[in-house]
Amino acid sequence: MIYCVEDDRSVRELIVYALKSGGYTTLGFSNSESFNKELDKALPTLIILDIMLPGEDGMEILKKLKGSVITRDIPVIMLTAKSTEYDKVLGLDSGADDYITKPFGIMELLARVRALLRRTNEKGSNKQELKAGNIYMSIEKHKVVSGDQQVALTYKEFELLRYLLENRGIVLTRDKLLKEVWGYDYEGETRTVDVHIRSLRHKLGSSGQIIETVRGVGYKVGGNI
Repeated sequence: MIYCVEDDRSVRELIVYALKSGGYTTLGFSNSESFNKELDKALPTLIILDIMLPGEDGMEILKKLKGSVITRDIPVIMLTAKSTEYDKVLGLDSGADDYITKPFGIMELLARVRALLRRTNEKGSNKQELKAGNIYMSIEKHKVVSGDQQVALTYKEFELLRYLLENRGIVLTRDKLLKEVWGYDYEGETRTVDVHIRSLRHKLGSSGQIIETVRGVGYKVGGNI
């Protein structure tokens, strides 16, 4: 999931369309308020952030993102009409991972996104943190919190929840879950997935309803796409 925060509607819609065409699940926001509300629900894999925003500007948002233990590892591309060296240095020194000035080419944007995601993935996900609804997961600490309660999960339950959260909004078949969570050589039946999903929902309490059953297909963690 990629979040794009850009107040210019035409630019925002162009970026969202381009990213979706490139195969990325994307949400667009016109201001910090709508962005922060969605950030409280789920963490993206990357953020494209305009500097010149109404109210809280991009630099203020960036500082908050990099100052929080939950969001500091999310890669950020700054997007702005400013092109002076000072503005670029200021953004990069504040924690931005890349910087694109307007006007820009869509192919360049997609190339920057791919490159940044590739670098992020190469660093490993041991420090990654995931969030959806009232569920928070720290992969580094092998910790899951539902609401304000820490939840004890088995290894496979943890990995199953992790995969569901990483693919929030995407319908995953039972065969896909078996392959990715239990391994290519696992010889169990798909009923194994159903049993673990049931256990996960029970342990997560009321938050467990975020794991939706897609009849005849499989499961997904609900959320906007």
